[in-house]
Amino acid sequence: MSWIYDAHIHLSDPEYKSDIDMIINYMDLLKIKACCVSMDIETSNETLTLHEKSKNVLPFIGIHPEMAQKDPLPVYDLIEKNYETITGVGEIGLDRTYIDSDDEWKVQKDVFSKQLSLAEKFNKPVSIHSRKTLPDIFEILPSYKIPGILLHWFDGNKSQLKTAMDNQYFVSYGPLLVYANDKQVLLTKTDPSRLLVETDGPVKFSHCFEYKTTEIMFVSSVIFCASKILHTSYENLLVQIEDNSKKFLGI
Repeated sequence: MSWIYDAHIHLSDPEYKSDIDMIINYMDLLKIKACCVSMDIETSNETLTLHEKSKNVLPFIGIHPEMAQKDPLPVYDLIEKNYETITGVGEIGLDRTYIDSDDEWKVQKDVFSKQLSLAEKFNKPVSIHSRKTLPDIFEILPSYKIPGILLHWFDGNKSQLKTAMDNQYFVSYGPLLVYANDKQVLLTKTDPSRLLVETDGPVKFSHCFEYKTTEIMFVSSVIFCASKILHTSYENLLVQIEDNSKKFLGI
């Protein structure tokens, strides 16, 4: 039986804390592995703790662009000290909505670049936040040799998707795929070998998800929806995504 891979979820978020033991049990029963991304030093430490509880939690530690103005050194040190344990570096990236000045933009870019350097140094994949900053990210990435690059929750246009595919980057789609026509169109233009799925929990989604806290089990709905859009079976797509996930993670 294939494993289900959630390419991007914040299991270290405080919103999951009271239910985390149940979530880990569900992951074991349902054969789900999750790339647990982090935001800052606190969630990075929590991510490592969750990995100790369950090897189905694949730890990504890093600094989200929203947190880039804080002291980054503790996270850099954590990556250096735990490079043999961590699966990847993330959630990292760029996002101008979190800054108010050119100086803050420079800091954000410096933090992103430093984390890319660490991923290169330790040969780790990265999970990238790229909301409305894909041109900047496309300009930066070629300077680094990184084994797996994921543009999580892909938010670009068709031309930018082609650039991502040409560069052999992975892209992931989440629960929004179930009801967002623009995401469904992008999915049909995505190279099947570069496709991943995610939940991005605890982000809440509307329509059939009723703004409930995102559960890791939602990832099955994403795969089912994608299989219908791509005119393939759930089982075939599940195997494809498992294979893609292993290639991204280098396992």
